[in-house]
Amino acid sequence: MHEKIIILDFGSQTTQLIGRRIRELNTYCEILPYHSFPADDPTVRGVILSGSPYSVNNPDAFRIDTAALRGRYPVLGICYGAQLLAATAGGHVESAATREYGRALLAEVDANDPLLDGIRAGSQVWMSHGDTITRLPDTFRVIARTDDVEAAAFRVDGEQTWGVQFHPEVFHTEGGTRLLDNFLTLCGCARDWTPASFIESTVAELKAQLGDDRVILALSGGVDSSVTAVLLHRAIGSRLTCIFVDHGLLRKNEFENVLRDYEHLGLNVIGVDAKAKFYRELAGVTDPEQKRKIIGRGFIDVFDEEAHKLHDIRWLGQGTIYPDVIESLSVTGTVIKSHHNVGGLPEKMQLKLVEPLRLLFKDEVRRVGAELGMMPHLLKRHPFPGPGLGIRILGEVTPEKVRILQDADDIYISLLREWGLYDEVWQAGTILLPIRSVGVMGDERTYENTIALRAVTSTDAMTADWAQLPYDFLAKVSNEIINKVKGVNRVVYDISSKPPATIEWE
Repeated sequence: MHEKIIILDFGSQTTQLIGRRIRELNTYCEILPYHSFPADDPTVRGVILSGSPYSVNNPDAFRIDTAALRGRYPVLGICYGAQLLAATAGGHVESAATREYGRALLAEVDANDPLLDGIRAGSQVWMSHGDTITRLPDTFRVIARTDDVEAAAFRVDGEQTWGVQFHPEVFHTEGGTRLLDNFLTLCGCARDWTPASFIESTVAELKAQLGDDRVILALSGGVDSSVTAVLLHRAIGSRLTCIFVDHGLLRKNEFENVLRDYEHLGLNVIGVDAKAKFYRELAGVTDPEQKRKIIGRGFIDVFDEEAHKLHDIRWLGQGTIYPDVIESLSVTGTVIKSHHNVGGLPEKMQLKLVEPLRLLFKDEVRRVGAELGMMPHLLKRHPFPGPGLGIRILGEVTPEKVRILQDADDIYISLLREWGLYDEVWQAGTILLPIRSVGVMGDERTYENTIALRAVTSTDAMTADWAQLPYDFLAKVSNEIINKVKGVNRVVYDISSKPPATIEWE
């Protein structure tokens, strides 16, 4: 079993970011609700206490007995975690005169403290708190200050316990990764959490878990399900059967292209052409949520029908990843949403669930896929909504509208690749608007459709900025779409960010 760092989550928006930074340092970590520390786990090497939206003085604040951790493990408190360490040991935490948010500079640094090794005075850190520590307990001592925060970082004498009131996990903190790296050294971590080690241990676990049983997996063509398929195939070979459903709302030629890719990977894939069913059920429907439900329910029905044609299936494979697992629990431990990729399907089919990627973040999934030898274009594929083009056609979905949007989208995505821009954006696609406008083509009046181009940059899809693509590129795309896609005479570019807009239009 891998050694691990436990991150206790007190509700901070950056808790997942702490986990990603630790993983990037080749160390396995788990994020758990603040009250769920695994006291009897011999693989724990250290504990990080996250930030929180609460004040430690709030009666409803999330609190733990920090004395049960101190001295037993190396402990690092971040922001609220630092204030909790101080407050539970007899220190004072009070509301700051002004909320300390944004960039600050370390005015003094104790260069002899191992947590701050390599971090110099003058380094920029990122603050985000309304409270501040005004008096440390007697055994706590300051190891870093800013002009406004006396105890920007502290150490407990005689213990491997530290606290920082800034956020080392965020990009804006210079030396933040170095500080976390120093903490891992102090925890004695071996740094052996790599894609290769994950594959080796996971394949062994899958063989033991599945035995001689058979598994089915729904493929989408996306990164998570594809890596899941290859990992399962490495463990159980031909006893994995994959089902890829064409609901008629994929990108142009995607059904054929993805099946060809999977064939090259040696996967046993059943391709199902269900376009007619979905077009029939979507006829006349314009409400976005109703379209989503029809597509989701239709997918389950088709998958279930195909699965029943197979024999002796015991397991359903799913591409659940770690953010799904984390977000399925609040810090109180209450389930707030299911993390099953296909809602309701496991219960309906009475199958056991196997989720080999449930410990990985998205960037780790891609690295594992690369280690498995998967083709880069499969791993770098932009996110694509489950309902596909069904929610990129505003209004009713018809085969003709799908044809128009597929042709326009194919030109856009192909040119993004040709111009070397595809990997510079998080997600790109076309939207068919329920708008017709007057145009002139060949000296004749036209009254045709409008295509909107969308491209955003992001790291996690929680927020996104519109991508500032070159004007000459946009001009080329517009010209190609209008000249080559019958039924379109106008192209616009969406320059909305998220928030207030969303990445998809529906």
